[in-house]
Amino acid sequence: MDNTELLGGAWVSTRARDTAARATEPRDADEALTLLFADHYSQLVKLASLLVRDPHRAEEIVQDAFVDMHQRWARLREPAKAAAYLRTAVVNRARSDLRHRTVVRSHQPDPARSADSAESGALARLQQTEVMRLLDQLPDRQRSVLILRFYGQLSEAEIADTLRISRGAVKSHSSRGLRALRPVLESGS
Repeated sequence: MDNTELLGGAWVSTRARDTAARATEPRDADEALTLLFADHYSQLVKLASLLVRDPHRAEEIVQDAFVDMHQRWARLREPAKAAAYLRTAVVNRARSDLRHRTVVRSHQPDPARSADSAESGALARLQQTEVMRLLDQLPDRQRSVLILRFYGQLSEAEIADTLRISRGAVKSHSSRGLRALRPVLESGS
């Protein structure tokens, strides 16, 4: 049970007073943090849980705050205020975690729009298989032009240079090849 007493004109919890008194005694970081952990860990986890609404993440936040304080113990100006520093660190880390979650949520795709049904995925694979089968039946030039245009994403000029044909021939082969593929393409859309 945490009792309170009047100290210097203010009501102070005896537990906080004892922790502060122990923290001001010269000692190493391990011993000081062990005492702080015993006295404040559960309260800090409760605080972080209320802020981030996730008890597991709250424990991680508090543990990270203790680890960080341990690493910086030698630079701590007022060891008596270590509990207050920890509390501030936990609040700041919780706020940072909430900001991070907001950013992550804003960049996630909408699962309702991005998730295709099993049937639509199967139909797309069937359509792709049928297109590939029809591409194999096209004359070499038509197949080459369509592959370079749609899979290679080359311009008419780049296709003409690659195949060493005129741009007019590229247009002609593309038109004939697409006409042969049209029944499959229209049935899938």
